[in-house]
Amino acid sequence: MIKILGLSAFYHDSAAAIIIDGEIVAAAQEERFTRNKHTPDFPVNAVKYCLEHSGCSIDELDAVVFYDKPLLKFERLLETYYAFAPRGLRQFIVSIPVWLKEKLFLKKMLYDGLDEIEKYDKKKLKLLFPEHHLSHAASAFYPSPFKEAAILTIDGVGEWATATISHGKENKISLLKEMRFPHSVGLLYSAFTYYLGFRVNSGEYKLMGLAPYGNPQAEQTKNFIRLIKEEIVTVKDDGSIWLNQKYFNYATGLKMVDESKWKKLFGFPAVQPDGKIEQKHCNLAYAIQNVTEEIVIKMAKEAKKITGSEYLCMSGGVALNCVANGKLLKEKIFKDIYIQPASGDAGGALGAAQIAHYMYFNQKRESPLIGDSMKGSYLGPDYSDKETVISFKKNKAVYHYLESFEALCSEVSDLMDKGNVVGWFQGRMEFGPRALGNRSILGDARNREMQKKLNLKIKYREGFRPFAPSVLIENSNEFFDLTVASPYMLLIADVNQERRNILPDDFNELDLWERLYYERSDVQSITHLDFTARVQTVHKETNPRYWQLINTFKEKTGYGIVVNTSFNVRGEPIVCTPEDAYKCFMRTEMDYLVVNNFFLRKTEQPDWENREKWMVKFKLD
Repeated sequence: MIKILGLSAFYHDSAAAIIIDGEIVAAAQEERFTRNKHTPDFPVNAVKYCLEHSGCSIDELDAVVFYDKPLLKFERLLETYYAFAPRGLRQFIVSIPVWLKEKLFLKKMLYDGLDEIEKYDKKKLKLLFPEHHLSHAASAFYPSPFKEAAILTIDGVGEWATATISHGKENKISLLKEMRFPHSVGLLYSAFTYYLGFRVNSGEYKLMGLAPYGNPQAEQTKNFIRLIKEEIVTVKDDGSIWLNQKYFNYATGLKMVDESKWKKLFGFPAVQPDGKIEQKHCNLAYAIQNVTEEIVIKMAKEAKKITGSEYLCMSGGVALNCVANGKLLKEKIFKDIYIQPASGDAGGALGAAQIAHYMYFNQKRESPLIGDSMKGSYLGPDYSDKETVISFKKNKAVYHYLESFEALCSEVSDLMDKGNVVGWFQGRMEFGPRALGNRSILGDARNREMQKKLNLKIKYREGFRPFAPSVLIENSNEFFDLTVASPYMLLIADVNQERRNILPDDFNELDLWERLYYERSDVQSITHLDFTARVQTVHKETNPRYWQLINTFKEKTGYGIVVNTSFNVRGEPIVCTPEDAYKCFMRTEMDYLVVNNFFLRKTEQPDWENREKWMVKFKLD
C-alpha cells in the first residue's frame, strides 16, 4: 500500500493532498483553515487534515512530494536579472536575500513544517521534487477518464516553463513542447488584471467577468485588440507568444506593467483598486479575453497536431478561464476535454503526489469506470452534527433540526421560490476555487433582482460580477447549449435561444448598469450580457443531497436550476467549518442557513440586526 502526501506552498494557494494506492483520499487548501486567502504559508492545517482523514502518520508515508523544483526557479531569477541588467537592481536587492535565507533551504522549511504536525524520523522521510508543470499535467491527466490524452498546461510561470504540451499514456507523461519565461499567457492576462484595478493572482476571474460588458462592435474594442496584437503580444500559429518586454515590469520590477507606456497606448491610466469601471475598461477586458481565447485555441490545435490524440486534459491557472474553455469545446478539436477543478497552484499538490505514485513508483493506472477519480472534488473535511451543535451553542445560535431531509429540501425550495437567499453547508468541503454545492450560497435563478442582492447585500462586492447556475444534469439541455457534463463549473455555455428575450437595437449603447439589469432571459440572474452562463451540472452520483434539493425545487417550480455562489464574503476564503458558516451568515443579509439537517432563520438569531458585531476586515481580493 503506497501512501503519498503532496504539498504546494511558499508562493500562493498552499495546499496538501494525500493519495493511497492511487486513490485520492483527501485534499484541501490551507486558506480554508487559517482564513487567510491565497496564503503561501506551509499548509500545516491542510496536512493535519489529510493525515487524520486517511489515518496515516508521517512515518507511514512512502514519500512527501513538493510541487516544483525551487533550485530551478532560483536559476531562472538569477538569469533573468542578469539578462535585464542593470534594470531590476532594486527588485534583485529585495528578493535575493529572501531566497538565500529561506527558499534555497526549502528542504529544511519542509522538515520544520512537518515537525509542527508530529514527530517523525527525518532519515526515513523521502522528499521528491517534480517540475511545476509536470505536477499540473499530472493533476489533469491521472484523474481523467482517458487512457491516453494530450495535456495542455498554461499558467503564469513555474520554474522556467509558462505553458507546456505533454502526452499522457497509461501511467506515463512525456513533455513534448514548452514555452518559457518571460513569455507567458498567464502573466499577460495578469498584467491586464492589474491595469484594470484588480489584484494579481486573485482578480483574474473578475477580468473574465467584466469582459462580456465590452462592446465587440465598438471601434474602440477593435482598436484595443489591434493594439494588443501589434504592440504587446505576437501570437504565433502554434499558440506560442512573444511579449514585448518594454511594456512589462514583472521580470525585474515591483509592478506588472510600465503604466506610463500603457496609458499612452490605450489612452487612459490604470484603474485604481475599487475604482470606477467605465465602458472603455469593459472594452479592454473584452479585448484581452478575445486574444487569450485565440491563443488557447491555437495551443490546443498544436497539442492535437503533435500528439494525434482525440482527448485533451488541461490544468494551470489559465485553465480556470471557463470562457476560453467553452470556446475551445465549441471548436470540436478534440472529442472530449477534461479540466482539473483545482487547476491553480493548490492542485499542484495533488499532481505532485500522483506523478510520484505513477512515475517514480511505477504503479499501474486504473481509469475510473464512471466520470473521473476526483470524487466531485468533494475532498475536504466534513463536520458531524455534534460538532455543529457545539459551534452553534458557542455562538448562542437559535437552530432547528429537521429529521427528514426531504422536508428540509421542501422548506428551502419554498424559501428560494419566495426570493430568499440560503447558505447551504453539507458534507465534505470542495477542493479548488469553486463552491460546488457543499459550501454554497443559493438563490432562485429566475429572480431578476437576485444578482444585485447577492453582490451588494451578501458578498459585498462589485455589482457587475456574474453568478453561476447549478443545473440538474438531466435538465442541462433545457437551459444551455451544452453537449457534455460540466461538474466543476469550468465551461461557459450559451443560454438556449427560446429562453432569451429580444434586446433593443441600441442595447450595446446603453449605460453599463442599464444593460446589467435589463431582463435578458427567464433565468435572468445567471445569464451574462452575451447570453452565456458558467454552468455546473449536478450529478446524483457525486452529490445526492444537492441533487435532491434542486430536484425538489424543480418539482415545485418547473425549474431544475438554482443560482450558486461560493459561501464567503469578498476577500474571505470559502467557509470551512460550521462556525465559519454561522459567522458569514451573521455578517451578511443572508436570510437562512442550513448546516447538515440544521435550519436557522436570521430573524431568530440573538442581536441579529447588529451586523457590525460580526464584521471581520478581510484584505480585498
